[in-house]
Amino acid sequence: MRDSAPSQATPAPENPLVLHVLGARPNFVKAAPVVRALADLGVRQGIVHTGQHYDALMSDVFFADLGLPEPIANLGVGSGSHARQTAALLTGLEEVVLEHGPALVVVYGDVNSTLAAILVCAKLHIPTAHVEAGLRSFDRGMPEEVNRIVTDALSDILFATSPDALSYLANEGVDPARVHLVGNPMIDSLFSALDRLDPAPVRERLGLPERYGVATLHRPANVDDPASAKELVDAVLQVSERLPIVVPIHPRGRERLAAAGLVTGGNLLIVDPLGYVDFLSLVRGAALVVTDSGGVQEETTMLGVPCLTVRPNTERPITVTHGTNRLVTPALLPAAADKALADRAATPSGELPPLWDGKAGPRIARVIAAWLTGENLSPASQAVPPRDR
Repeated sequence: MRDSAPSQATPAPENPLVLHVLGARPNFVKAAPVVRALADLGVRQGIVHTGQHYDALMSDVFFADLGLPEPIANLGVGSGSHARQTAALLTGLEEVVLEHGPALVVVYGDVNSTLAAILVCAKLHIPTAHVEAGLRSFDRGMPEEVNRIVTDALSDILFATSPDALSYLANEGVDPARVHLVGNPMIDSLFSALDRLDPAPVRERLGLPERYGVATLHRPANVDDPASAKELVDAVLQVSERLPIVVPIHPRGRERLAAAGLVTGGNLLIVDPLGYVDFLSLVRGAALVVTDSGGVQEETTMLGVPCLTVRPNTERPITVTHGTNRLVTPALLPAAADKALADRAATPSGELPPLWDGKAGPRIARVIAAWLTGENLSPASQAVPPRDR
């Protein structure tokens, strides 16, 4: 961890470059509002697409749906083990950063592209900002948890999406002056797309009835072990006896889930990954969502759709306390689905998470623009909770 606030870089002062490193669907969704807001402030920017999600349905269509500009570089790293993928990312990102000399590199979320970028920049002494800092599941068996911890330890500017993240960062000794509570840019993207989220045409194209569910499954803990995959698939099949379930299959784990019985038949429909607008349209009209994805927990919270997350923990507890999300085991999934379908009890009954108002992108952009000019902007997180004693 760096001992002080970020040392200001010395690019050409009249035209510093902000580089955004994006690798997977959640990165694109979070970055779009930030890129737009920085453009409105006249900040020069570039996007590096690492190609961690290399399928056009997982990346290209998201650029189009979200209005992101063409990347200045596409590393095309593809899939592979964590070691091989991260090694390829380190090599490729180092070349791009050296070539373009950014004043600031912005990373998003917790994917391997984010980890690689933060390591490259730390070694090259390039300042960095982390959007979605401070999320913790406290489960280091999750590769994403390791990525989060390392990224936050090395970042110069940390943008938190929820108040609990402030406490976690304070407990880890992060300087409060570097932390800003800004809200959730993923929700900005959802708000921007809301008028285009129409379930009817997507449902008609897929041949779904009005009442249906959606499932997304890809976490290593759920799909890598054949026994775990079989338990999960059996539970989803039981849920599909209650209502038709459509499953957009992530490339990760596709073969393992198919081997466990997750194939089209009966009330189960397996489809290729969907674009951003199509997927959220489907979610918006769903009676129920079953997932192990982090971002879907947030999106269902805002759309008021009951969400059952098949994981023992979540780095987004605010979706449980303020939203529609519930954590379940595969064994409890069918009963939990029955309850959600019977009474829609998961619909939010109180206030939505603070600052999830569609204005996170501009908040982030203002902090970055001020930092680029050397302005000492006070953190948006004025009062960081004290460390636990």
